[in-house]
Parts: sequence; structure tokens; C-alpha cells
Amino acid sequence: MIRSILLTASLIISGSLVSQKLKTVSYQDGSQKLNGLITSNAGKKLPGVLILPAWKGIDEEAKTAATELEKQGYIAFIADIYGEGNIPADNENAAKTSGYYKKNYDAYQKRISLALEQLKKNGAIPAKIAVIGYCFGGTGALESARGSLPVAGVVSIHGSLAKDQTRKNGSISTKILVENPADDKSVTPEDYNNLIKEMNEGNADWQIITYAHSKHTFTDPKSPDYNEIMAKRAWNHTLMFLKEILK
Repeated sequence: MIRSILLTASLIISGSLVSQKLKTVSYQDGSQKLNGLITSNAGKKLPGVLILPAWKGIDEEAKTAATELEKQGYIAFIADIYGEGNIPADNENAAKTSGYYKKNYDAYQKRISLALEQLKKNGAIPAKIAVIGYCFGGTGALESARGSLPVAGVVSIHGSLAKDQTRKNGSISTKILVENPADDKSVTPEDYNNLIKEMNEGNADWQIITYAHSKHTFTDPKSPDYNEIMAKRAWNHTLMFLKEILK
């Protein structure tokens, strides 16, 4: 019991310290106010990484990723996809809200584009920007490639791989890394194979890494799916990919 209390306190303190290193950046999509977070090295001319958070909006995993990327010499910006007043309070609302953007992919791509503009305004070198995303954000990373957004590469971390099959496959110039947990029940063999088909037909530079004994949210320390060994490997693979395409 005491150990559990101490662990919880440690996570709270750690999360608070991470948040203190990030600055809120407010921007607009029409009348909708959006509130993203930027690392403390904003304003310098550095490679940039846009982080797309999971289905409940900006969370501790996204914040931790941002501060770790800053240590690696990147300006990191966490996008606000839903907007002020629209953050889901529970899984049911998160599924509904994220589902809207998955279906209306053009609206999702627009919100990602707006966040990319904020990243550039805060010093990121336009030719050296990548997108990484977790879960719902992983879907957004793939949508960045599908939408030919001006980024060098994308990383989809336990994201949904599915795409409406009525959408035609197009050319993909963005480099793609997919980090896929082997035991993710939300990804069907059909989804997996269709993504490979899409990337091959688009003549994309792509790679899929599958992590053994890993369920959906295997990279999140707060999730029961957390696999510490595989999460560390996935992060190292992300850093290796970013170094290749941005430095």
C-alpha cells in the first residue's frame, strides 16, 4: 500500500515537472480556440517534431515525449486536435470524438496543418519537421503522409492502421515508420495488409516494426498494457528514425 502511494506521488511530481517545461501556445481554427504545448527551446532554429496525442487529448505520455525530444535537440510541439471545451472526459466520449476525425480525415489533416504552422512559427526549420503520434495520434501521423503535408517523415505508434477503402491510394513521398504492437486487437490482419498495399502502391519509403508480447498502449507507463522493454525499444527506434531524416 505504501509503495503504491509513493509510486503515485512520484508520477504526480514527475508529471508536474514535465508540464513546467512546456509553454501553452494558443491558436485558432476559425472560431475554435486550440491550445498546444511547446518546449522551452522555442525560438531557436532547430529541427522540429509535431506530437499528436492519443484519443483523450494532450496527456502525460505526449508531454514526456516532448521534453525528451527537446533533450535530443528538437523543438517539439504537442497539437491540440479537439480544441478548447471539447476535451473528452471519458473513453466513450473519446471514442466518439476521435471517430469523427477519423471519418472526416480532411478536418483532421487541417488541424494537423495548423499545428505544423505553429511549430514553424516557433523556430522549427521547415525542411526538417517530422510528425509522431500515439494511438489516435498515430492515425494522424499516417494521415499526414496521406495528405502530403510538408513533413520529412511520420511515426505511427500503436495507431489505427485502417483507412476507408473507398479512398483511393495515392503517391506518398513522406517516409513512414509504423510501430505496431503484436497483440493489438484493434488492428486486424486486413488493416495491416491494406496499409502495406497502400504504401507500396504509393511507392513510399516505409518500415513496420512489430513488438512481441505487446498490447495496444504498450508505450504508456500508466497503462496496464505497458511493456517496459518494448517501450524503450520503440522509443529508440523513433529517435533513430528522426535522426536519419532530420539531422
